[in-house]
Amino acid sequence: MKTKAFAAFNEVDDLIPHELTRRVLTAEDVAIDILYCGVCHSDLHTVKGDWGKPSYPVVPGHEIIGRVSAVGADVTSYKVGDLVGVGCMVESCQHCHSCDEGLEQYCENGMIGTYNSTKSKHGGVTYGGYSTAIVVEEKFVLRVPETIDAAAAAPLLCAGITTWSPLRHWNVKAGDKVGIVGLGGLGHMGVKFAKAMGAHVVMITTSIEKGEDAKKLGADEVLVSKDADQMKAHRSSFDFLLNTIPVDHDVNPYLNLLKLDKTMVMVGAIEPLSSVHSGLLIGKRRNIAGSLIGGIKETQEMLDFCGEHQIVSEVEMINMDTINEAYVRMQKSDVKYRFVIDMASLKGE
Repeated sequence: MKTKAFAAFNEVDDLIPHELTRRVLTAEDVAIDILYCGVCHSDLHTVKGDWGKPSYPVVPGHEIIGRVSAVGADVTSYKVGDLVGVGCMVESCQHCHSCDEGLEQYCENGMIGTYNSTKSKHGGVTYGGYSTAIVVEEKFVLRVPETIDAAAAAPLLCAGITTWSPLRHWNVKAGDKVGIVGLGGLGHMGVKFAKAMGAHVVMITTSIEKGEDAKKLGADEVLVSKDADQMKAHRSSFDFLLNTIPVDHDVNPYLNLLKLDKTMVMVGAIEPLSSVHSGLLIGKRRNIAGSLIGGIKETQEMLDFCGEHQIVSEVEMINMDTINEAYVRMQKSDVKYRFVIDMASLKGE
């Protein structure tokens, strides 16, 4: 199957038009006509080689929404015309402990990313959603509720599940005091999910303006982290903190906010933290943990929850040929809160 795409051929030049040949449909595969694809900061990091030299050409995109265009002979869960999604992974070994537990993202033999993975059992390199079509194994296809805005649902496949998974794993519940640290693509989803779960949601930010935005998204309260008096007033009062700050920063002031035995989960900074004062952990048996996306079952549960509660991302729609400008703006945090590509612009519709 020939498909139009946009690709990066090195770490310096802009993404440009490209043509892909998708694999022939197997009995277990679903072919998807891509309607929308979210733009994740991971896309930018990958094409720029920030996490190691990728396998160029790179066709990014792992927040994919589309409609089924064909199914293999053994596919039972989907039919042509269904609204579906594909997230950050398209294969895993399916036999290790993590996969058996429905945690394919932690596959002990290495999950296969939707793009820039070189160990797919189908051969070659995986290419993502900056394209008009994709072929994916049925097990890694997700059903998207028809009741939500399909375009705004795209970032749920990465930003959404990245925040949903820790909230669920650490059992955030009605009445908990939950702090969301940082308001961006991840943070704004954390606010929406925690609020829908019944928590008392506090936006923790350095910016009063972002705090006002967070209230519009559902936050009950704003804590300005640069204000020492405010931080002191909230000390040892939080049941859970979701830290979405995407770069190294001083985590110690936030640790002081946690109650005895409570946890701050890191989902933003995928790099070393410069310092952690262990006394803040020891003194109240606090925890720092990390979390990575979610498994397929958990992601489907999130999508179903979004359908029930009418939760989607706040998005700005762009055409495929403006992706390079979007990357520049994304580096400046000049988007509220995720870009989504309308693939009709690539198809010439």
